[in-house]
Amino acid sequence: MSCDQDAATRHALDSYRDRLKRFIQVQPLLDQLHFLGEEQKDRIKASLTQNGNMRAVSTLIDEIIKIRHEKGWSRELIAALETVGCKHAANYVENNPPNTKEELENDSCIRLIDLMHLSLVNMKTRDVSTHCFSLDILTQEDVENITAAIENHGNTSGARLLLTRVIKNETGWFSKFLKALEDTQHPGLARELRGEPPNEEEAMLVDASELISVEENEQPCASALKEMDKDLPPALSTNSSLLSDDLDSSADSSGLGTSALSSADNEDVDMYEEGEQMEEEDLSEDDEQSASSREIVLRDYQMEVARLALEGKNIIVCLPTGSGKTRVAVYITREHLESRRRMEEPGKVVVLVNKVPLVEQHYKAEFGKFLKHKYFVKPVSGASQLKISFPQIVEQNDIIICTAQILENSLAKGKNGDEDGIKLSQFSLMVIDECHHTQKGGVYNHIMIRYLTQKHRNPQLVKQQKSPVPIPQILGLTASPGVGGAKTQQKAEEHILQICANLDAFTIKTKTSEDGAKNPYKKIAIAEERKEDPFGDVIKKIMDEIHTHAELKAPCEPGTQNYEQWAVQKEQNAAKEENQKVRVCAEHLRQYNEALHQSNTIRMSDAFSFLDKYHSEELKTKSSPDDDDKITITDTERFLFTLFKDKKAKLQDLMGKPQYENNSLAALKAQVLKEFSTREKARGIIFTRTRLSAIALCQWIQENPKFDEIGVRVSHLIGGGDQSLVKPMTAAEQKDVLNKFHEGEINLLIATTVAEEGLDIADCNFVIRYGLVTNEIAMIQARGRGRAEDSSYTLVAESGSGVAERESVNEYREKMMSKAIAKVCKMNRADYEKKIKEFQYQAIIGEKVNKKKKQQKGMMNEPPSKISLSCRQCNKFVCSGEDIEVIEQMHHVNVTKQFSKLFILRENTTLQERLLDYETNGVIACKHCGKPWGSMMLYKSIECPCLHIKNFVVAYDTKKKTYDNWSKLTIRFPAFDYTQHAELFSEGSGDEDSDSDKMDV
Repeated sequence: MSCDQDAATRHALDSYRDRLKRFIQVQPLLDQLHFLGEEQKDRIKASLTQNGNMRAVSTLIDEIIKIRHEKGWSRELIAALETVGCKHAANYVENNPPNTKEELENDSCIRLIDLMHLSLVNMKTRDVSTHCFSLDILTQEDVENITAAIENHGNTSGARLLLTRVIKNETGWFSKFLKALEDTQHPGLARELRGEPPNEEEAMLVDASELISVEENEQPCASALKEMDKDLPPALSTNSSLLSDDLDSSADSSGLGTSALSSADNEDVDMYEEGEQMEEEDLSEDDEQSASSREIVLRDYQMEVARLALEGKNIIVCLPTGSGKTRVAVYITREHLESRRRMEEPGKVVVLVNKVPLVEQHYKAEFGKFLKHKYFVKPVSGASQLKISFPQIVEQNDIIICTAQILENSLAKGKNGDEDGIKLSQFSLMVIDECHHTQKGGVYNHIMIRYLTQKHRNPQLVKQQKSPVPIPQILGLTASPGVGGAKTQQKAEEHILQICANLDAFTIKTKTSEDGAKNPYKKIAIAEERKEDPFGDVIKKIMDEIHTHAELKAPCEPGTQNYEQWAVQKEQNAAKEENQKVRVCAEHLRQYNEALHQSNTIRMSDAFSFLDKYHSEELKTKSSPDDDDKITITDTERFLFTLFKDKKAKLQDLMGKPQYENNSLAALKAQVLKEFSTREKARGIIFTRTRLSAIALCQWIQENPKFDEIGVRVSHLIGGGDQSLVKPMTAAEQKDVLNKFHEGEINLLIATTVAEEGLDIADCNFVIRYGLVTNEIAMIQARGRGRAEDSSYTLVAESGSGVAERESVNEYREKMMSKAIAKVCKMNRADYEKKIKEFQYQAIIGEKVNKKKKQQKGMMNEPPSKISLSCRQCNKFVCSGEDIEVIEQMHHVNVTKQFSKLFILRENTTLQERLLDYETNGVIACKHCGKPWGSMMLYKSIECPCLHIKNFVVAYDTKKKTYDNWSKLTIRFPAFDYTQHAELFSEGSGDEDSDSDKMDV
């Protein structure tokens, strides 16, 4: 092509830039452009990933214009545009644009598709796409991508992608699209696009309840068209018309959100299985959902708290439980994405939660329900089955709902240059649920430190004449930021300011009217103090004998939390000092202390059962399945087992005497019976401190006929973290209980603090806290569960326990918090910003100091061989750190032949649960003392002993330490090399006498 023609093409690209941004698809086009260099393509791809398709088109045009290319590039560009189905763009590039009338008609057709997309996404997408291909308005690659989107995301997603593709064609595509609809048995959709009323047969099939009134916000397309200008596209009937606004102001004109264009450009679009399952479950219901029910209507007080966020400012929304914080966040999210689209800027939202069940809850009840018809919304959690990387999830969706730890892990990878990492700049809005957890040491705070560091670095970049790095808008949600243990009003105000600084909030917005949730009626039921406690006296005598045997002196009264903390510290110190006598005694003292607590809160029989089970389990660990490997029982262990055996009969006798039971249980019984007897339909929650007490209280109610007579249907609800004596509830089990509670199959929950915060629990008309007082945040959260009319909040406590007094302190702190929030909101703007900046710099500097301290410890960069592990119980050497490898970046395994000789394998008493590519198959325990070390995992058919670090003492140089989890040990272990171990297994499987250094599995 001549130089004049090349110049004309450059001029056309620049002149029609705004139009071309709407009609070019960058990703398929790049594969066809051979005159562009790899560096140019990399810059365009980076713009596509970070900023979306429209910005990428602009980058593509810049790259073409600024560099001289070999002759023929213009023809190649035009041919490429035609090949990938961007024929309309090809006409502009060829300097042959449609005339004004044709352009107006085409814009009107695009706008009509946008208005009709809620109806169009229900088409038979496979059939329509095939027919569009035969009519030359879709390419073969388009059809393949649409098919992939249908298979991986469902029919609706495929339909959205189809609509974004057909509008890229040259004028005349609209008539062909109508023909495709008619030929695939969609005459109603075709008539609606033309603005014609449905025929009599179709009208009879339409249920009146599904029709949307013209007066509602989302009018039927035919009604909406009547409000538009009278310039008619030829394909439309004379009784309808469309107004052609400048469609450049509504990005891509499809109403599908920025990710709708790019997500299906990848043929293999796999997501987390959990997200797919959620969408499949809701698909039919969602597709049938009317547009009016998707409309988000905020109350006046909700709109008021949202106002500043709608202006783009960072805010904290502080509303009581049940006042619709999440609905406010959904509304802000929608408005944010729509405003970004109008400004032709990429929009992407991440919603962070601190509990796995909240991922599904926010998706189903709020974000997915109201926004997935228009945007790609994807739930992601650690309980999901991972199929592709998190960065791909982020790239392919508009709204990502995930646990904060998943985001933090990916941000950490991104900072280290890992391909599986992402950057905060990829998001335009970050919603942080339960944001009062954004405090020192929390995962929310780690994420926000990254944000604050970049925010304060941006002015330096500007001074260096560099572009600042984009950072997302922040929206925090909380029912109560608390006062952080403040004892004075000034300290309470400082705490609120600290939370605002951590979240970079312009202000904290709270309810100023009496609208929204009302607090339940509160009362305190005081139980008479127990006069005699012979059962507890026997346990205390046992503890005294253990103190004497181990030469220990307790600094506080047994049965208290302070005593438990003392016993834990003694056990840890003894493990490091290899003092087996003190270590075992301290561990047994912890169990007796827990039994005392149970005796004071639930039945004596529950306390006895707990102790009996503990000693039975401990004795089991001392019995080896192999007679040749007899496990050693020390003198101290023999003393402890004998001590319990001698007192067992006495304890059994006392637990059968009801006159010695604690009075708190009687007070609880009276309160529950009263609630169920005086209410027509009672539904409530009892909060208790421990998992053991939750399970025991549930059993107590189930075994008592009085509760059954008045219709009490009870279940317990506990957390999912691992504990040795109590099997945790899985996310599925929690979900099942909550569903039954919602449906009324269960009307009383006995719950630990897992139910206090965040979880969507059906409205209750009574809440009881049973001897449980923590802080003012937990009090407000628990009280907020009583959302129904005429609800009550009761604290049941024993006289002299101090529980009622601590509740009064929390009430005082709640008032302090309200005053502090009001004071902060009224602060002079300059003073507020100065204080916020001061706190932020302190946080950034503090983070740097902490990192430096960790590095000074010397372990971060040390090889794993520098450490060794020994059994926490018998102190026997177990292995060197160089023998440890990591699976899935979290499971630490040792598959050496030498290690396999040190443990025995026991049956796993908990149910096997399949997770990712591995499953737990049994418990591994020390062959010498029987101490459990971890579990046997089956990873892709290879047996891998998985070590739980809490069962070991870690030695580094001359120092010894104990750890609760592997993340606190800063040494980095190598990843498990599956291929290497699979080869060794393959070689070893053919020869039983293989000399392999690794385990035969």
